[in-house]
Amino acid sequence: MNPNAEHPCSLGAMWLSICRNRGLIWQLIHREVVGRYRGSVLGLTWSFFQPLLMLVVYTFVFSVVLKTTWRGRGGDETVSFAVILFSGLIVHGLFAECVNRAPTLILHNSNLVKRVVFPLEILPVVAMGVTIFNFIVSLLILFGAMLLSGVGFHGTVFYLPLVLLPLVLMTLGVTWFMAAVGVYLRDLGHVVVVATTILLFLSSVFFPISAVPEQFQIIIYFSPLTFIIDQVRTVLIWGGSPSWFWLMVYSCGSLCIAWLGFWLFQYTRKGFSDVL
Repeated sequence: MNPNAEHPCSLGAMWLSICRNRGLIWQLIHREVVGRYRGSVLGLTWSFFQPLLMLVVYTFVFSVVLKTTWRGRGGDETVSFAVILFSGLIVHGLFAECVNRAPTLILHNSNLVKRVVFPLEILPVVAMGVTIFNFIVSLLILFGAMLLSGVGFHGTVFYLPLVLLPLVLMTLGVTWFMAAVGVYLRDLGHVVVVATTILLFLSSVFFPISAVPEQFQIIIYFSPLTFIIDQVRTVLIWGGSPSWFWLMVYSCGSLCIAWLGFWLFQYTRKGFSDVL
């Protein structure tokens, strides 16, 4: 195979690459997850303790010290504020963790670009898989906190994968885009970290949209995470059904972003070896 040859970049090629390399993707995800904690005393247990510690801190600071209430849908019970906050934080983390890694993803795997024939387009998928693993661990901790705080579970919790799938697609598209551009523009990594931090405060993570002055609510609505965060809380905490129409619109937009990111990655990858 010629590394400078044109690579298929259609929507079908995107799904075909993922399906064809699913075994390799799984092996790389497993290697990275295990390798991240290799040599430590607690090993994979750290992936559980880190989000658990953060949840304990959030509960103490916001529910005990600040006595913050959530004046939105579902009441204002202080015992559940940490649960509401944590649900938004893990959704933001699902996006931010993967996107923050994207600009240096190819740079850190330059040996795969130069020396061997390797399906580079699966590297963002691997990064997404590792992020999903961390998200699942945090989600299990959230479930435990819901039981302890008396929030309880609703049948609508089974809608959660449907709500999160569009976010995964959008994040994957942005990751492909950032991974490609990051090869040519090395400053992108610093910009992305700042942007995802700003996005944390411009989404409905720490507050309901109703708490924002009406003239500024449009800014919060334009955040790509606000809708998904609200839908996750709806099905997980409030026990409501997702907004199917807007979820479908969001899904179509996410699919377009995923394909555009994949297209740019495939179009520009022939120049990776020259730049690296």
